[in-house]
Amino acid sequence: MKKSELKAFGIIGGDKRQLFLAKSISDCCYDVILGGFDKLKSLGAIEISDIKTAISKSDAIIFPLPSICADGTVNTPFSDNKTRLDEEMISLLKEKPIFVAMKNKFLKAYPQLADCEVYDYSAKEEFAVANALLTAEGAVEIAMNEYEGTIFDSKCLVCGFGRIGKMLAKMLKSLNAQVTVSARNEVDFAYIDVLGCKHINTNALKSVKGYDLVFNTIPVMIFDSDLLMNTDRNTIIIDLASLPGGVDFEAARRYKTDAVRALSLPGRTAPKAAGEIIRKTIFNIIKEVYR
Repeated sequence: MKKSELKAFGIIGGDKRQLFLAKSISDCCYDVILGGFDKLKSLGAIEISDIKTAISKSDAIIFPLPSICADGTVNTPFSDNKTRLDEEMISLLKEKPIFVAMKNKFLKAYPQLADCEVYDYSAKEEFAVANALLTAEGAVEIAMNEYEGTIFDSKCLVCGFGRIGKMLAKMLKSLNAQVTVSARNEVDFAYIDVLGCKHINTNALKSVKGYDLVFNTIPVMIFDSDLLMNTDRNTIIIDLASLPGGVDFEAARRYKTDAVRALSLPGRTAPKAAGEIIRKTIFNIIKEVYR
């Protein structure tokens, strides 16, 4: 397929990010058809239909972030119906470029599409960096809502120094928080020191004492029962890690530790910006593939 042949995009499922994505694509003079948005009565001039019709009438298909639920159904929070792609839908999809998030999980649920044009926009570096910024902003917003003090001069621990950890450490430091970052290697320690933050080794975390706010970005069970037992009760833990997460929430309840699971923050706190990031990333993929 040539780039000039892409005239209509089908957006299948998703949250508010996909609604702003639809508007953004429509503003670029493409037709957009939403599928799996049964609770939505209208969205301006954008067509709303069932999933099969949206796939059938579109030249390219976009699935949300995440694309697939744990049971293999399409992620459709704007619908009361659970939809699993049937053979007819799969047959239609085989003829079109498909843009997904978390491609491996998508293809595990639908291996019939493994040899098709399936592109993972969530794996692109430009998407990951921009999304990390939105996640960090959302984490600070949650902290401001949950913590009765101020971020200014608060004692914060950021666990992990990946994209989100880097953005969050810089953001908290700019708000004049006292920031400590946990990491595992000397290169990260050097960067953390340059930021003006303190560093500790994640492997050495045996207790969490003296912090007002803890932000976990590590998708491994860091805050298990043993660590939570040795965490101050007045510390607020905000878990930003993707599922299964890094906090044992059952143990947190048992020890009366205030822990917040903060998943999909860009979709909750900045859906317009998040939708625009998805559009830009997908359009960049199209430029690369259909030159």
